[in-house]
Amino acid sequence: MHVSTKMAGMLAITMAALTGAAAAEYPEKPVEFVVPWPPGDLEDVLTRMIAEDFQTEYGVPAAVVNRPGGGGGPFPGAVEVANAPADGYTIGSFIIAIPVVGPQIGIPDLNPDPFVPLGNFLTYPFVIAAGANAPYQDMAGLAAHAAENDVVLGHFGAPLVPTQVTFGLAREMGFAFASDAAFDALDCNTLASGDVDVINTTLQLILPCLDDVKVLASIGSQRIPLTPDAPTVAELAPDLDVALWNGLFVHKDTPQDVRDRIIAVAEKTVTSERAQTLAAQTGATVYWQPADEVVAQITKDIETMARIGAMLAE
Repeated sequence: MHVSTKMAGMLAITMAALTGAAAAEYPEKPVEFVVPWPPGDLEDVLTRMIAEDFQTEYGVPAAVVNRPGGGGGPFPGAVEVANAPADGYTIGSFIIAIPVVGPQIGIPDLNPDPFVPLGNFLTYPFVIAAGANAPYQDMAGLAAHAAENDVVLGHFGAPLVPTQVTFGLAREMGFAFASDAAFDALDCNTLASGDVDVINTTLQLILPCLDDVKVLASIGSQRIPLTPDAPTVAELAPDLDVALWNGLFVHKDTPQDVRDRIIAVAEKTVTSERAQTLAAQTGATVYWQPADEVVAQITKDIETMARIGAMLAE
């Protein structure tokens, strides 16, 4: 009995040591950061910075994998992350819509919300823009034009937060878009093609042609430094005030020590000089918001989007 007890104790000590060693080994194989959009936008650029620093810090390959949804927005990419093992080797770089809208729209893999935030790192400079030849200069002019003409809106997906905010603003200003269409990318070519009249997109995607478009409004509570004359949606309709953020997420069963190792790199990256230089060049806000604050932010944003949804349903 004495020998059996002693052996059991030694076995428990050995198993504990092995478990600790296994945890300390993360990461020991390639890590993927899933961006559910095409390459080139700010979340993609910043996530690539994080992946580069992760690889340097831990000595394992780390790469961004782009998973655009083909008109389905970011949700197909989010489902891929949800179905990956909860081991920290598949990390989602997600917009506000994944935790705020995803559980509400009938996608089983996203309801209940399978993710936990590691931290937010970006608030987009998001705009409502029209082509240079549009016969209106601002949202009031667009409203007057839409009363007499069909206006087509291009967006990233009808359920997504900026699209819902844009629909809500149109309603508040007394008009509706004649039709709308979803795109994986909304850039200078989208407006130049004439496929749509107005787009809501990130400023990053239209920076190359910023002098050739009209920014009618920005989505968020603060004006964008690069387009200071464009009012915010919050100025035009205070009930529609919502920030469009992006953060890192993992499956909720991912061990905390693994989360902590990802967070350590990501926070250092986004507060670095090169990340802050990118922010200044693009009008973005780049920062690190800890996980507990992100949880509170998500709760607030769910309430705001519920209010906007109720308004649009009237």
